[in-house]
Amino acid sequence: MIKRRASANWQGTGKEGKGTLSTQTKVLDKTQYSFGSRFESGTGTNPEELIGAAHAGCFAMKLSFGLNAEGFTAENIDVNAVVNFDTDKGKITEIHLDVTAKIPGITNEKFQEIAKDAKENCPISKSLNADVTMEARLA
Repeated sequence: MIKRRASANWQGTGKEGKGTLSTQTKVLDKTQYSFGSRFESGTGTNPEELIGAAHAGCFAMKLSFGLNAEGFTAENIDVNAVVNFDTDKGKITEIHLDVTAKIPGITNEKFQEIAKDAKENCPISKSLNADVTMEARLA
């Protein structure tokens, strides 16, 4: 069992307040977030983009492991995650993974098979209550 830690501090009201986020590794160390950075275009981060970054990173690693298990090594994997946050419902409804990879010797059919497995089985995909869609292509 691996445990990772993160923390948040919030001061003030939901709209006028401000907060900070920190992680165990200090990659985030009192990083600013606010109503403006979450719902507008203010300075700082927000939970949805952090989920997107976590999902993109998790998927890329899971894809790499899946490729390795089948005898392939990626020269490069780029993953962009688009997180759709429905503010009326107050929930993330979809995350779309846009994947481009350069993998010597693989067929598109085999790549799609391994990418689909990675999408369905990366730990972040499995932990979300949202639709996860994907478009994957070889470079």
